[in-house]
Amino acid sequence: MASGITLEKIQKRYGALPVIHGVDLKIEPGEFTVFVGPSGCGKSTLLRMIAGLEEISGGELRIDGERVNETAPSKRGIAMVFQSYALYPHMSVYKNLSFGLETAGMKKPEVDARVKKAADILQIGPLLQRKPKALSGGQRQRVAIGRAIVREPRIFLFDEPLSNLDAELRVQMRVELSKLHQQLGSTMIYVTHDQVEAMTMADKIVVLRDGRIMQAGRPLDLYNDPANQFVAGFIGSPKMNFLSAKLDETDASHRTIEIAGQRIELQKPLAAREGEPLTFGLRPEHIQPQDNALSLGSASVQLVEHLGGSTVVYASTQDGQPATVLLEGQRPIRIGETIPLSFHPSKSHVFGQDGRRVC
Repeated sequence: MASGITLEKIQKRYGALPVIHGVDLKIEPGEFTVFVGPSGCGKSTLLRMIAGLEEISGGELRIDGERVNETAPSKRGIAMVFQSYALYPHMSVYKNLSFGLETAGMKKPEVDARVKKAADILQIGPLLQRKPKALSGGQRQRVAIGRAIVREPRIFLFDEPLSNLDAELRVQMRVELSKLHQQLGSTMIYVTHDQVEAMTMADKIVVLRDGRIMQAGRPLDLYNDPANQFVAGFIGSPKMNFLSAKLDETDASHRTIEIAGQRIELQKPLAAREGEPLTFGLRPEHIQPQDNALSLGSASVQLVEHLGGSTVVYASTQDGQPATVLLEGQRPIRIGETIPLSFHPSKSHVFGQDGRRVC
């Protein structure tokens, strides 16, 4: 049965140095939650605190409503898959899967049944008699995951499990993990620095920065409605464009901001004062010719990436600010050309000096 997890004002300090600053988070039973953020943001530390591998300095951690701050890791109903496969090199795949169960005193028929079930789920049945050195990276990762599955935990924790794989295998294993979650229905928490993994796998994304939650929610909610400039820039690929702007004038009927030498009128509330410096955010894929579009003028093409199914254009606005444009299909655009920067106002974002979204 899947379990729910609640974090209330969770803190972590190393001596006098605080690294996790009062995190509040609720993870529903059966939810696939992804912790994402840059290196050093505290995502792995938070995961290890849930696992019981790091002491909690303050706050309360509950699993199914029960406080587990001082509960031993083995008593929390959790299985963890690490970045390193950590397989026993002298043991067969079967023994790697069964060793923990046998050590716990489980009877052989039950051990055999659990190993077979995990092997069937992960499609590694033909590999059970091989040693780890005879396996590919993807196969070793499956064995590491299988070692967690045989324990039949309430909660799975994954600490950047795909980072050692090549690009093609990462995509393949990403799909396999999503299928595994659907099949088992277990609560899963997954740590990564890769926002593409987060967007494609998660029911809920938790974006962390410097030991604090910047925003938590469904992937498309974070993409469409980022709470601040950090989340807006972290979620989405290519990265959102950020252009310097300022509020030119505002009254009850309209709000005009100045961007790249252009005056743009926005038909939605703007929580800023006249003359205040702002940052205008626009995703590369939203710079497209369309009906009812607004214009930021033109931009000079600096570099073009032809990807086959899409074309990425790196350009410079009339006032010298960098702008990235993502166009569908193959476009005959060359360096030195000028391209129009058109967008629909509903796709734009405006951020204040402190990074909070103001429009």
